[in-house]
Amino acid sequence: MATVPLLTDDQLSPEAAAVFADIRAVRQTDYVNNFWRAMANDPATLKATWERLKAIMGPGALDPLTKEMLYIAVSVANACEYCVHSHTASARAKGMSDEMYGELLAVVGMASQTNALSTAMQVPVDERFRV
Repeated sequence: MATVPLLTDDQLSPEAAAVFADIRAVRQTDYVNNFWRAMANDPATLKATWERLKAIMGPGALDPLTKEMLYIAVSVANACEYCVHSHTASARAKGMSDEMYGELLAVVGMASQTNALSTAMQVPVDERFRV
């Protein structure tokens, strides 16, 4: 259960309604998901978060599918159930196959294991790896 109300369109402030309109336009959909509906309780944070997300997840050196797959990996590491589901759906819509998803999860699992081992053993960083 959410700790804040998930605002319906008729409950939005004018500022939040403007952000929702932009979400719909950018994503070319009428659907606004529960994350944004929860964020709408604080229109300033809603707008700032949406603007930053648009900039980071928009065009850049990384392709959109890679960005979504990175988002999945970080969401797994942070144990964010909502984000894992949301970004898995988005990655699938951008072309992620079952095989790619399986490989992604294998890499996430391997990285988690070796990160934990390295941290537990406090392995010093090789000088050649330092930038």
